[in-house]
Formats: sequence, structure tokens, C-alpha cells
Amino acid sequence: MAAGYAELLRTRHAARLLVGTLIGRLPNATAPIAIVLLTRAEGGSYSLAGALAAAYGVANAVGQPLLGRAVDLFGQPRVQLPAAVLSALGMVWLAAAGTGAVAAAYAAVVVAGLFTPPLEGGLRALWPGVLGGKEERVHAAYAMDAVAQEVMFTVGPLLVTLFVSMWSPAGALLALNAIGVLGALSVVVSEPSRTWRSAPREAHWLGALRSRGLLALLGAFFFVGTALGSITVAGVAYADDHGDQAVYGWLMAALGLGALIGGVFYGSREWAGAPERRLRMLVALLALCYLPLLLTPGPVAMTLLAALAGVFLAPALACAFIVVDRHAPAGTVTEAFSWLVTFFGVGAAIGTAAAGPAVELGGTAAGFGVAGVAGFAALLVLTATQRVLATAGPGRAVAGSAEGSSERAAEVPSGARAEG
Repeated sequence: MAAGYAELLRTRHAARLLVGTLIGRLPNATAPIAIVLLTRAEGGSYSLAGALAAAYGVANAVGQPLLGRAVDLFGQPRVQLPAAVLSALGMVWLAAAGTGAVAAAYAAVVVAGLFTPPLEGGLRALWPGVLGGKEERVHAAYAMDAVAQEVMFTVGPLLVTLFVSMWSPAGALLALNAIGVLGALSVVVSEPSRTWRSAPREAHWLGALRSRGLLALLGAFFFVGTALGSITVAGVAYADDHGDQAVYGWLMAALGLGALIGGVFYGSREWAGAPERRLRMLVALLALCYLPLLLTPGPVAMTLLAALAGVFLAPALACAFIVVDRHAPAGTVTEAFSWLVTFFGVGAAIGTAAAGPAVELGGTAAGFGVAGVAGFAALLVLTATQRVLATAGPGRAVAGSAEGSSERAAEVPSGARAEG
């Protein structure tokens, strides 16, 4: 791609916004494992630990699009920073009260999840203004964003275990959330965040969800999330089969490494043609790469297959970001990106829940089979809705630009959009 990652990061504000957003999202990336470790350290059962983590996930899924809509209406600083503080206070409550008082523990994780700031969607709304509204640079930034996510979700669990070993599960929870607030603060006090304004929006109770194209994309990525969630459980079963839990770590690391490699390659060049067609191809390849996991060979070969299974994940996400931008109604860009996060997350939770019974009934291969079925379900949704997705939203701004002092809202007809 014409604009490499290094060039993008040299652009004023770009590195600060990317790093600040990643740091601000650390509490969210590490919350499930931190909650489980805290619960177990206090003598709670695995059932309670899982239920608390699930409650956090559900609250997060509900809060993201609501806060995203608030950002579109009121701006980033007024929503992102207060939400980050409230979310952190929820975790402070959990760390202080512990999990002995179950009702209080549930209330704490619900507060923390519900008010998790939509920094992910907020960053994607800022890219057009920061990068001058040039589509090829914005699309490269989306690919860089997808790669950075893989780094965060790899490093995050390592930080949790490091902080737990240094202090305690409660201390790790407090430290991660304090760091997260500082990351959110770094973003919202920046000039692009302070001056960003959403494009004028039509008042509608459905908000971003009134776009049929966006609904089709969300349906597809619900199943992509299902596939990924099922692999995390099937991977544990595979490690149990081989009597070494370290194998699970290798499988998950390989999955992340594959995504990193795929994301770097995808963002290194320009791609011709409509992103909707390219997304169907990427999801088809993603689904195909899940199938060899059913072979469940020895650990070395399985690790290589896990890397292959991850190769098309980051490219598919990066391409999905472009499609979201093309189909989100004007003035709803942050909300639209937040809905993608929600559907992907809910899908992952469903995949986690479905893989357990599949493993019990059909063994480890059946658990990985859930990923294959979900991958092809995502492809089926994209194929069945290709006519809806073929038409981008009318009057969409170049690369999602919104009006405001930090953005260039060069509107073009949807049929004339250049694709990078």
C-alpha cells in the first residue's frame, strides 16, 4: 500500500492515538482473565468465575453501541473519559469488595462492562481527519489497527500474569484499570479527539442499525466471532488430550501470529475492486483455513495449522472496517463501529458456549468443527446479502470523514468512491 505503517505513524497525532487507544482498551482485553484469577484466588468456584466474566461481557456488549451513539451526539471527551473512569471504578469496587458478596460482585462487573469506553470505534472515526481524508491511507490505518489488536490481545494476558505475580489478582485489576484510564485520557485531550464532530445525522431510533448493509455485515461477523470463540475452548480440550496445558498457549500464540502476518501483508499493498467482494473472498479463505483444525494432528503440526487459521482474520477485520464505513448512515460512524465490536463479542461468547457441549459429545475435533461451521455460516450471510452490500450508503463521506474542524468531509456519490 502506498502509505506504509511507518509513514502512517509519523503522521502528527497518529502514533499517540493508536497507542493511547490500545492502552485504554487494556482493561477490556484483560478483564475476563483478571476476573477469573481474582475469583479463584478468593476461593470462588470456576462456575462463579465464568458467570462473572460472562456478566461483564454481556454488559460490555450492551454498553458499546449505546456509548458509541452518545459519542456521535456529544463528542468524544464528554463520553469517553467519564465512561473510562466509571468502568475503572466498577473494577475498583470488585477488587475492594471481593467475590464473597456475590450480588455486589455482579453489580461491580456489570458497571465495569457497561461503561467500557468505545475507544475502538472512536479511533476509526478519527483516522480520516488525522490522515487528511485520503482513502488509501485510511484503509492502511484500518489494517494497522487490526494488526495492533492482535498485539494487544497477545500482550494483555501476559501483563495480567506479570502483575499478579508482582502483587495479587486485586492489585493487577487496579493497576490495569489505572493504566486504562491514562490511555483514554491521552486520547481525549488530543487535538483530533477534542475537535472531532460527527456529521449531521437524521434522527432515528434505530441509529446505525437502519442500514441494511450494516446489518448484513454484523450478521456475518457474529459468526466470525462464534468461530473464534469456539477455538479457544477446543484448544483447551486439545491441550488436555495431549496432557500439557502449555500446548494451549502455543496454539493461541500461533493463532495471533498468523493474524499478525496476514494483517501486515494485507496492509502492505493496494487492493483493487469493491471491498464487499474482497470481504467475501477473505471470509471464504478464513472458513477454509478452519477446516484443517479438525484433523487434530500432533502439537507441532497443530500449531502450524493454528497459525494458518489466523492468517485471514486481521485482513477480514480490516476489510470489514471499510465496509462499515461505507454503509453506516451519516452521523453514526462511532456507533456503527461499536455495533461491530458488540456482534463480534456476542458471537465469541456463543461460540465458547457451543464448543463445550460439542467437545463433550464428539471430542476435540467436534469443538473445532464449530469453528468451521460458523466460518461457512459467515460466508453464507455475505453471499445471501451481496446485493444489499453492493450499494454503499448514499452520500457517504470519503473514508468515513465527518464534518468538523479536524476532518475533511469531501462528499462523493457512493458509486464514485475509490477503493484502496
